[in-house]
Amino acid sequence: MTGTTFSRTAAPIPEKQAWRALAALCIGLFVTLLDQSLVAVSLPRIAEELDASINQVVWVSAVYLLTFAVPLLITGRLGDRFGQRNVYLVGMAVFTLGALACSLAPTIEWLILLRAVQGLGGSLINPQPLSIIHRIFAHDRRGAATGVWSAVASSAGLFGPVLGGVLVGTVGWRWVFFVYVPLGVLSLVMVARNVPRLPTGTSRIDLLSGLVSLIAVLGVVFSLQQGPEVGWSWWLWVVLGVGVLAFLLFIRLQRTAGRRGTEALVPLGLFGHRNFALGAFAVFTLGFTVYSVNLPIMLYLQVGQGLPSEVAGLMLVPMGVISVFMAPVVGRITDRVPPGRISRIGFTAMIAAMTLFGVFMHLELSAWWILLPVVALGFANSMCWAPNSTISMRDLPGALVGAGSGVYNTSRQVGAVVGAAALGAVMQMGEGTLSFGAAMGNALLLPVVLLLAGLVAVSRFRGDGGDGGESAGR
Repeated sequence: MTGTTFSRTAAPIPEKQAWRALAALCIGLFVTLLDQSLVAVSLPRIAEELDASINQVVWVSAVYLLTFAVPLLITGRLGDRFGQRNVYLVGMAVFTLGALACSLAPTIEWLILLRAVQGLGGSLINPQPLSIIHRIFAHDRRGAATGVWSAVASSAGLFGPVLGGVLVGTVGWRWVFFVYVPLGVLSLVMVARNVPRLPTGTSRIDLLSGLVSLIAVLGVVFSLQQGPEVGWSWWLWVVLGVGVLAFLLFIRLQRTAGRRGTEALVPLGLFGHRNFALGAFAVFTLGFTVYSVNLPIMLYLQVGQGLPSEVAGLMLVPMGVISVFMAPVVGRITDRVPPGRISRIGFTAMIAAMTLFGVFMHLELSAWWILLPVVALGFANSMCWAPNSTISMRDLPGALVGAGSGVYNTSRQVGAVVGAAALGAVMQMGEGTLSFGAAMGNALLLPVVLLLAGLVAVSRFRGDGGDGGESAGR
């Protein structure tokens, strides 16, 4: 694989300093990913107090994911040009102020609008840390660093349902958003003090491609999201068609970026690196699954099984505990063995977990049965995320690391947006025609198809030995 000379050079700062910087960045990661599980617990109460439909409640989550995902290609390049540290700080300020405004939202419409602002802040934050990690850690320490990164992400899954359940059950859903404010301020202070200023590039940002990518994702997601509510009217198919055409135009714009005197948002040379191309697709399937399952699970436990929000949140604790303790161990292992081997185990476990969720909900089994797939999902999370990011990113040449980070994060978040929209559509189509458990179960069976494709992708990583690829463990 080309470009490995850069990847294998020594870290530009002492390792002790790199770990302090990682700790500061992890606060921001925790805050932005806490949203996925924290807000999901509050949605049934939000629907009740703000008199919102299921579609509007889905949009409280979906619009955050949408404004988070769509600008990632641009926000990743903003980090390259103006400094990852600077863009991160601006993003955290926007995210924190957006959360404060959400806590004061008077109507469901205002809440959806303000969630879009909060998502934009998250989009500015998200691409920067992965680029920083791969610039400040030596090649043979990146697996350990991404293992810690994954453990913090998993801890958000642990604390989110518990904290959300307690807040909603005691002081109300508005505190679910207000709790971000002190965490956001802490993140701003820690990153300003501990993250180094790294050299920046002078690349131009292709705003035309960014606009076209926005139209493409909006067209597809809006169509999936609104289809069940408006009965798949003809105009919605036009919107979907516009989204697909915009996607094709986006690809053409990337091919012609050089002739237009700019740099591609998605350098097509990235996909000449086999492991990156496979990993980007695999993380799309992970995003589709993991970031969209909390809503149907919480609705099933609270509405279908009648559990209080506090108890429903506690039901997801085993998933977070397992992920937190296993992720650092798995991260260290990825520095020593081909990560694709670990990824295959993780994807298989995740397929099993989603299948069990779907079957148990169809059978409308007691809520306690849900603990089985919850445990399986915790195991799967720890085995999927760190190995996938490590093998996808660590051998990219230096000139492509920033762009690769943006594309990798975009793949994950676009998967999350499409997943939220698709699962929301399945839930709405099942409402009124199927039992509540069956409607939620169908939504959780949908990701299995994507995960099977993801399993095929990680099974084709080079460096797993015997295929002539570069050894991932060296």
